[in-house]
Amino acid sequence: MTTTWTAHDTTSAALGALAAEGATGALTGERGVFYLTAGRVAHVESAHTPDLGVLLVRGGALTEDGWWEAIDRDGARHRVGRRLVDDGRLAAGALELCHLGALFDAAYFALAHDGRAHRFRPGAGHWLGVVRPVPVDTVVRESRRRRDLLHAIWPDPLVDVAPLARAAGAEPAGLPPRRGRVLALVDGVRTAAAIAETLACRTYHTLVELRRLAADGLVTTAPRVPAQDTRAAPDPYGAAWDDPDAALLRRLRDALEAL
Repeated sequence: MTTTWTAHDTTSAALGALAAEGATGALTGERGVFYLTAGRVAHVESAHTPDLGVLLVRGGALTEDGWWEAIDRDGARHRVGRRLVDDGRLAAGALELCHLGALFDAAYFALAHDGRAHRFRPGAGHWLGVVRPVPVDTVVRESRRRRDLLHAIWPDPLVDVAPLARAAGAEPAGLPPRRGRVLALVDGVRTAAAIAETLACRTYHTLVELRRLAADGLVTTAPRVPAQDTRAAPDPYGAAWDDPDAALLRRLRDALEAL
């Protein structure tokens, strides 16, 4: 199959072209990796969202041993999700719900700054396997909706990715329980993704609370070490995404260390 996207296309434009072709494979953009099956999004990975396995284990839906056993047995065959369901470790509905939440969370970051698409690997699949693919236009539309909603709460996207600190002299009072739990983890080191991982909570829900805390003057970005090249504008979404194979190994290592 000859793809119609070019190296000059944005990630969303490349996704649209691949969807029109019904392509299967992995599209690497500047901020994440999109795994497609028959032109639909099967999974998305981003460095700014906790791994699905970490959320399942920390949320109590799955044991650590059960997660790693499924990866060992069926990761190479791209059937980890199916293995969890077939072994009775996780209900199909629970897997689908958690997976869709992780997919949309990662897609938000991958498309937040819709940079250039880098590479498409035909036929490449994600180790999780296909759970419930989502149309490309649904993923792109939902990512833009989230971006606009977060901007309306507090217009600084650095809150999404930078280490966060409590604002000096701010005295929180009468916070809703979930917002209070989020604020309690703001320590000058953790990012939104780290807070979401600790709470075993959806990253987007955590972003909403953090932006509200920022709007209330309770949270600010922690001081940053100046970059060597001060002429370059800061990129709120970090370094470019790795090749999918390297990214997978790094995320599995980080998840293991966290657990």
